[in-house]
Amino acid sequence: MTAPTTNRYIEAAAKAVQWHQEYRIRMRSCRFDTIAVHGIYSMQEALDFNQGSIIEPVYMSTSQGYRDSDEMEAALGYKIPTWCYSRIANPSIYYLEGVLALLEGFGTDIDTSCLATSSGMAAIQSATDPFLITLPGQPAKPMNFVATAQVYGGTYQQFSVRKQQERNIEWRKVIHSTDLNEWESLIDENTRFLYGELPSNPCLAFFDIRAVADLAHKYGLPLIIDSTVATPALLRPLAHGADIVVQSVTKSLFSSGFGICGAVISKKDITTSIDIPEMKSDFATYLKLLPDRDNGPNLSPMNAILALNDIRLIRTKMDLFSRSTMTVAKFLESQSHVDSVNYLGLESNDCHELASRDMVLVDSEFDEQYGKKVNRYGHLMSFRIKGNAKQTRDVFDALQMIWRATDLGRVKSVATIPAISTHSQQGEEGRKIAGIPDNLIRLCVGGEHPDDIIKDLDRALSVLDGKTFAVSSPEFSAGGASSAKLGDG
Repeated sequence: MTAPTTNRYIEAAAKAVQWHQEYRIRMRSCRFDTIAVHGIYSMQEALDFNQGSIIEPVYMSTSQGYRDSDEMEAALGYKIPTWCYSRIANPSIYYLEGVLALLEGFGTDIDTSCLATSSGMAAIQSATDPFLITLPGQPAKPMNFVATAQVYGGTYQQFSVRKQQERNIEWRKVIHSTDLNEWESLIDENTRFLYGELPSNPCLAFFDIRAVADLAHKYGLPLIIDSTVATPALLRPLAHGADIVVQSVTKSLFSSGFGICGAVISKKDITTSIDIPEMKSDFATYLKLLPDRDNGPNLSPMNAILALNDIRLIRTKMDLFSRSTMTVAKFLESQSHVDSVNYLGLESNDCHELASRDMVLVDSEFDEQYGKKVNRYGHLMSFRIKGNAKQTRDVFDALQMIWRATDLGRVKSVATIPAISTHSQQGEEGRKIAGIPDNLIRLCVGGEHPDDIIKDLDRALSVLDGKTFAVSSPEFSAGGASSAKLGDG
């Protein structure tokens, strides 16, 4: 029997939930930049509960206290909204999840929800593992999933090692992601989901999201899209039919590089053959309240607020970064020491036309600067040196302003050689399948003036003409406190 006090808590919570839902609906009518700046944090909430703070507060607390046992019982039974424990929910994380959900659903009537995680890899695991289960009372069957081979190296490891080798769940690789027949040929009665990364890291593979989504739904399967490189400022896969979006928020959304964060954003009522009503109706909230409550890939409140502040100007940043990257890509395409350039903005790219259909700077038609829809292709690109692995390293080592690191999406330009860093663990055969040769350099262009980025690249390429330049001193770094460190990013 529910105590009268508990009923009062439930009734009060229902009114609060209704108000928040109405506020979200009002925010959905705003332009993208306004949503990115304000999110779901209202002036009324600030004045009533947060001392009038105009910026979302950091709730550095593990748990919430309750007025009495009735409120605790209602909260822990999920009968009222609660911040019971920060592994499950926290106000600061709630603000981040709210804005990401709104941005991914922008421009549509799709109702969205979001789960923030400790990293992009945690987001991928959270988004995929619920489909790779056998329900109680059902016979165990072999499982598989269909996913593009052109994925980030960490994703490759999670799929090939953690799922396939360790759990015997088959990853069926799509080699040519623009070939719909290839996708369909890999689907059978034991397939659980379709997965794609686009634009892919590092070779910028792209495919028709709508066509692949329709194919997935034809077989009663969800389509999961990793849209990290594009961000919702340039591409919103849910609008093209995808069921779930994965973001490594760490990257362009969190461009300052101050922290690590991931997110799973889903539409309501996803398509799936897994008969769990709560999972179908609101996937991201289901993850938050059940699987991730138990598995614990939670985000820290501080990282949530730091990411939230970076997101506020994401449209402006992606516009700037994209324009600079186009300039740099055109320069590299003209260089005699460059064999080829992977960038979707170049007309020479095989997927340029397809990407141009879907990758548009959000709200550019309402921007005084443009007044029409304009294409933007992000700030990740890669290029092949006309030479061998040693010559590629020589060019890479000659960079003086562009950072050598296994990172991307920064406000500072960063480069890496995927074959020896981000994609090294998948082996030579795996890299061959994904189209990642030893002479490939991945470059993510930052906020510097493109003229200075080009100067650095021009200087680095000139080492192939026999020119030499001073590089970072091993003697200097060996004497530093941080000289011995291992990393994987």
